[in-house]
Amino acid sequence: MTSIGARVVVAASNAARKMGQALDGLGQSMEVCKYTEKLVPSTRFVAVDGVAPTVSESAAFVAPSANMIGDVSLGKNSSVWYGATVRGDVNKVSIGENSSIGDRAVVHVAKIQGDFPTIIGNNVTVGPGAIIHAATLKDSCVVGASAQVLDGAVVESNSVVSPGSVVTPGTTVKTGEIWAGTPAKAVGKLTEEEVASILESADSTAGLASAHAVECAKDYKQLAADEEAYEDKELRDPDYWQPDPKEGDFGDVLGQGAPGRIFDSTLSNPEEGIKYMRKKEQEEEAKAASN
Repeated sequence: MTSIGARVVVAASNAARKMGQALDGLGQSMEVCKYTEKLVPSTRFVAVDGVAPTVSESAAFVAPSANMIGDVSLGKNSSVWYGATVRGDVNKVSIGENSSIGDRAVVHVAKIQGDFPTIIGNNVTVGPGAIIHAATLKDSCVVGASAQVLDGAVVESNSVVSPGSVVTPGTTVKTGEIWAGTPAKAVGKLTEEEVASILESADSTAGLASAHAVECAKDYKQLAADEEAYEDKELRDPDYWQPDPKEGDFGDVLGQGAPGRIFDSTLSNPEEGIKYMRKKEQEEEAKAASN
């Protein structure tokens, strides 16, 4: 049962939303040129019954189009990719460190036909389009693209579920094994190299997630600057002066403005060049006096 305070907040939020929709409808009716709002509000983090997702401050990445709903926790260096849904509405979902939930994957829990949370350990890779439903994935395992791990199933450490496979309810995938098929069965043992690649995959995904996090966090000014820099790089003649990103913004050079820009300071205002020369002379005199 939710608290009275939570109910009051929900009721007030609903009333405010309805009022906003009414004002929006009034504004639309007064428009001469109709405008359609295409911006979709972010629903990355959604609370259920007053319980909101918990994300580590050092989590690698949660995509703008991903959804984390209810009693969900995400550990250090872990990521939830584009279009993925992690829903802990009737039970909890716990995702450890350095793990990833791939694009369009679905992670859910069970309560009615069995009281199963979903527990995902450290260094786990869940592939794109996979379904993890009320199951346990222990440390250092891989669930391939579009595979399904269903209610009460356990995937033990250092094991792999092949893409498209279905691990039926209550099944245990043993350590060091690779499972495939529908229903999934053991089809072989992992080599030492394959076991090592599980950690390599987790680390590689975490690094890529950090790069995506940086790009998705940029505001419109940063995006505009990036676009300008890209166009400059594409159009600038290779025989012309090339900027060095390590040296940063040059600003004014020799009273002529920034390199690569239209130099108009001394052409339209010759006194700027004179000021620059005087300033250089004063600096040189001050330097000589200090020596």
